[in-house]
Amino acid sequence: MNVVQATGQKIIDNVENVIIGKHEEVQLGLVALLCQGHMLIDDVPGVGKTMLAKAMARSLGCTFKRIQFTPDMLPSDVTGVSVYDQSTGRFEFRPGPIMANVVLTDEINRATPKTQSALLEAMEEHQVTVDGVTHLLDKPFLVLATQNPIEYEGTFPLPEAQLDRFLMRLSLGYPSPMDEIRILEAQQYVHPIETIEQVVSTAELLEMQERIKDVFVHDGIKEYIVSLVGATRSHPDVYLGSSPRGALALYRTSQARAAVLGRDYVIPDDTKALAEATLAHRLIVNPAARIREVDPRTVVKEVLQEVEAPGSPVRVER
Repeated sequence: MNVVQATGQKIIDNVENVIIGKHEEVQLGLVALLCQGHMLIDDVPGVGKTMLAKAMARSLGCTFKRIQFTPDMLPSDVTGVSVYDQSTGRFEFRPGPIMANVVLTDEINRATPKTQSALLEAMEEHQVTVDGVTHLLDKPFLVLATQNPIEYEGTFPLPEAQLDRFLMRLSLGYPSPMDEIRILEAQQYVHPIETIEQVVSTAELLEMQERIKDVFVHDGIKEYIVSLVGATRSHPDVYLGSSPRGALALYRTSQARAAVLGRDYVIPDDTKALAEATLAHRLIVNPAARIREVDPRTVVKEVLQEVEAPGSPVRVER
């Protein structure tokens, strides 16, 4: 796994020229990329959500498209449309922006549910169907979606089926004072996004995606993952727990994190580090708990304390 670690570190170092002081979040972005999964970045405006997506795309040399979601956008604006060509007498497919390796769906919750649903087939099956014709998407394919959790006017909350398609959900948060000074200095003359270059080829990325599947996962770790997911379903504050897709996400991301750190085996700390990012957005807290301002992230932290990890004592704190 040294090849994955070395190549992954090149991507991280390159992205961190743009995204300053957010090493863990950049690493999570790399993990999502290696797992061929999609990522939802849920945070306030101006913290670097769009820049993270652009920096990752430029580091890989992949095709990159940005979709600015608005309430009047139609599904065909995402997937593409068939246009009648008078010269040939046939309908010609004109691909939409979804036909790219890295797709940034900016402010995804501003689109109507009908338009949001246009992403479902692409995210799950890596294909789009227009007028009964299926078009396969090129590999790699990654959707990076952003949304503003503060502004509710003119937005449409993502349905559970849509949220479950995202491998992980994360927040960048505000930088520390020292990091914010570094950001000011880095952008004095030109934005760093204009200067970063490709550091990894598409072929290298596809090879890394295959290599992480060989990372060993002990039966005890598998049981631990299933126990964590099961505990979210039986938690008293949760109306709907994590789906089996959540267990698979935690399993695959644990493999990727281990590989990025240079190991060919998963340890409990890998699973613990990724539980919140992969499970919290799949939980629906019941109304009584929402009144008490219980957050899904808090539920995941409680579950991590309650479920015994392999080789570690159990702690119960309520």
